[in-house]
Formats: sequence, structure tokens, C-alpha cells
Amino acid sequence: MRKKIIAIIILLLPILSAHAQTSKVDSLWQVFKLELSKENHYIQDKEQHIEMLRNQLSAVSSHRFAERYRLLSELFNEYSSFRFDSAITNGYKLIALSKQFKGKQFLIQSQLGFATVLVKSGFYKEAFETVDGIDTVGLSGRLRYNYLDLRGMLFNEIGAYNNDAYFARRYREAAQKEFNKAGRLIDPGELEKTINLAFLPDSGRRRKPDAGFYYHYLLNHNLSQHQIAIIATKISHVYTGDDKLLLLTLAAINDIRSATKETFAVFLLGQELFKKNQNDDAYICMKEALGNAAFYGTRNRAAQIESLLPLIASRLIEEKQHEKGMLWIGIVIFVLVAIVLLFQLVLFRKQVIHIKKNDLIITEKNTELEDVNGKLWESSRIKEELIGLFFKTCSSYIETLDKVKRKAQHNIKLGKYQDATQVLGNVHIQKEKIQLFSTLDSVFLTLFPNFVSSFNALLKSDEQIELKEGEMLTASLRIFALIRLGVTDSETIARILDYTVNTVYTYKARIKARAVVPPEQFEQKIMEIKFTDER
Repeated sequence: MRKKIIAIIILLLPILSAHAQTSKVDSLWQVFKLELSKENHYIQDKEQHIEMLRNQLSAVSSHRFAERYRLLSELFNEYSSFRFDSAITNGYKLIALSKQFKGKQFLIQSQLGFATVLVKSGFYKEAFETVDGIDTVGLSGRLRYNYLDLRGMLFNEIGAYNNDAYFARRYREAAQKEFNKAGRLIDPGELEKTINLAFLPDSGRRRKPDAGFYYHYLLNHNLSQHQIAIIATKISHVYTGDDKLLLLTLAAINDIRSATKETFAVFLLGQELFKKNQNDDAYICMKEALGNAAFYGTRNRAAQIESLLPLIASRLIEEKQHEKGMLWIGIVIFVLVAIVLLFQLVLFRKQVIHIKKNDLIITEKNTELEDVNGKLWESSRIKEELIGLFFKTCSSYIETLDKVKRKAQHNIKLGKYQDATQVLGNVHIQKEKIQLFSTLDSVFLTLFPNFVSSFNALLKSDEQIELKEGEMLTASLRIFALIRLGVTDSETIARILDYTVNTVYTYKARIKARAVVPPEQFEQKIMEIKFTDER
């Protein structure tokens, strides 16, 4: 199991490493853009330092060779990567000063520096003339190494500029010979050995360090920003992909910080980004490289940039046109989708409105149904109570009549006619009516216990009915009680209560005249008095 895990980790390491490298390149690119925004600040610092050196040089006597040579060399070195014309002017002065004081070693150093500026600026003919004019008799050590290295760089630059299948190859072969000669002269230091590891072919167990190693190595050694840029640019030639971008971006950042205008790193970075189709970023680099070439005065670099910049610009235009086309397609799709969604929204809204209407209708019907059910239940209860009252009363009257009949028949059989008449006379119809009304009142108030208070609420405060002690309903209340029970015909009410129709009308008119609601609404309000809810 452990072996499988180790094998998986080994397989994933290149993927994780590549992802980390890409992330580091992206972060470094953000730093590059930030430093690019501060470029003018670095240029001002450079110009202030140059002005200080010029003032110091002007204050030194012309007879003090060593001091003047030191200051003039520093001034030349500052200009050599900053402004070509000023570098050439000070280079001539440095050579003239060396010749004046007959210092061969100083003269060779001046000529080498002057020729290096000519090579980087594309003045190859003048560079060859300067190199050929160097007295190499007795030249050894570091000076001879620098001489041979300069010749190799000159041949290499001409080959790159010429870019011809036949002649460029000859120049590159010549450059390699000079580099090989130089490499055999001196023992490389720790820094040179570490740099050379990148250019050695992989063999056996030995593999060249990755770009991340050199990235940290250069930052953790006491190197100037200009040195970091030069070494990172040189090493980048043996790497590809994100490794190459990492080193070139590092070099470009340090070129900006050191205000180096004779720079190849940002141009190479633009080329790599162009190959990776990162055209916006490539265009930023090429604009910077062209600006640097114009600022410094580099003819060969400007020609290279001007040949590549239109390609990047044309690709950018194509991308923008494609993006514009895709944008229009996106807009059309968006509009179509919006129309469809709007149509769906309208349909949805109609459906919602329709559903709400249906819900409202259903709610209304349910309310009506509940009302009807309530009324049916109320009617059923009233009928139950009244039917019960009817049968109870009828049963009582039948029983009474049966007793009277038996006693009357018994007395008649015995010839006691006077006693029979007396038995019939003991039946009191009026008393029975009163008992019937009392029973009716009791049943009604059982069904509508709040009837009297609700009834009085419909009357003016000074016209309300006050019941006597022991009284359940008055004649007026009894009429409207029958109306609440559903007996609305005045003739029927008159027969039940043993009144005349006019009497019923009179009672009703009097009560309506005392009401707080219009007369035509009074009976409807009576019907709204709540039934006892025993459900």
C-alpha cells in the first residue's frame, strides 16, 4: 500500500510543481506591472546619481588620474545601460584619459567597455574596429577572458541580427570558439560554476537545476539588480515554458528597478508571451522594449521590435474583433433569452393571477358553503327543538283531553250531568296559551340566549325593552322571535300568537320606529342575530 502511495506522489509531483511554477509566474507578472508603473521614479533616481557623479568629476583636478578614471568609469557604467549617446561620449573620454596617462591596462578596460556598448547598440562595424584596435600583446588573465568573451558576444549578436541560414551559422560557430577559448583561461568562481550548470547537458544522475532554483539563488546572493537581470536573462536561454517566463520576468523587473534601458529581457519576455498567445501581456512588453530602445538609442533592438510589434498588434486586433463578434452574439443570445424569459414571466403572471382568482372563488364558495352549512345546521336545530316542543305540547293536550273525556263520559253514564259540565269547565284555554307561550319563550331563548341583548342593541338607548321580573319575552319580542325562527308571514304570526294581523303590523311598526337602523333593514338585522353554537 505504501509503495502505491509513493508511486502516486511521484506521478503527481511534476503536475504540482508545474502548477506552483505557473502560480509563481503569475505573481511575478503582477510585480512586473507594479514596477512598470514606478519606472519614472527609478529613472529620476538614476539621473540624480549620474548628476552627483558628474559634479564629483568636475571637482577633481585633471592631474589626479586615478580619481578621475574611477569617477569617469562609474559615469560610463551608469550611462552604458541608460543612454547610448552619453555612454559613447564618456567612453571616448575614458579612452582618451587612459592614453593620456599611458595606462595600458586601463586603456584595454576602457576599450572593452566601449566596444561592449557598441555591440549592444548594434554598431557592429565600429565594435569590430574597436576590438581590432586593442593591443592584445601580453594580454592574460581576466582581461584576456573579457576580450575573448566580448568577441564571442559580438559574433553571436551579428548572427542573431543577420538571421541567415548560412552566414548566421558561421557567426554562431565563431562565437562558440571564442567562448570556449575564454572558458579555458580562468577557473570559474562559485557563481560562475552555478550558472554554468544550466548549460551543461544532462547525463546519468546529474540533471541541471530547475528555474526555481536559480530564481531563489539569484535573490539570496549579494548581487546588484543589474547583475540579477543579466544572469537571469542569460540562463533563461536554456529553459522553456513557465521556467523561461519566470527567469525573464525576474530579469525584466530588475532592469526596471535599475533603470536599465539597454535591456534585452523585456523583449525576450514579450516574445515568449506572444508564443503563448498572451497577446495583451506581450504587447505591454513590446511597447516597453520599444520605448527603451528609443530612449537608449539601440538600432538593432528597435528593428527587431518593430518587426514583431505589428504581428502582435494585428493579433490583438483579431482578438478584439473576435471578442466584439462574440460580444454581439452574446448580446443577441441575451436579448433572445430575455424575450423568452419575459414571455414566460407574462405567462407565469397570468397563471398566478388566474390561480389567485380561482383561489378567491374557492375561498368565497367555501365561505358561502360554510354559511349555508351553518344555516342548515341552525335550521335543523330549530326544527328539532320546535318539533320536540310540538310533540310534547300535543302529548300533554292529548293526555289532558283524554282525562277530561273519561271523567265527562263517566259522569254522563251515572247521570251526573252537572258534574260533567263542571269537568269541562275546568279546562282553561287562556291559561294553556300562556303556558304554551312560556314554553315557546324558554325553547327560543335556549336557542338564542343573546337575543334580548342583541335586539336592544338595534334600538335607541332610551327606547330599549326592559323585561319584568320573571318575564322572558314581551309581545313585541315574541313577534320578532318568530321572525328569527323563519316565520315571516304576518297572518301566520297572528294565528300562532292569537293576535289580529293589524296588531302584528302595529307592534312591528312601533319597534322599527325606535330602531337605530333604517326600517327596511331591521328584519335583516334580526336574522343576523347569532344562534347558539353547540357544534
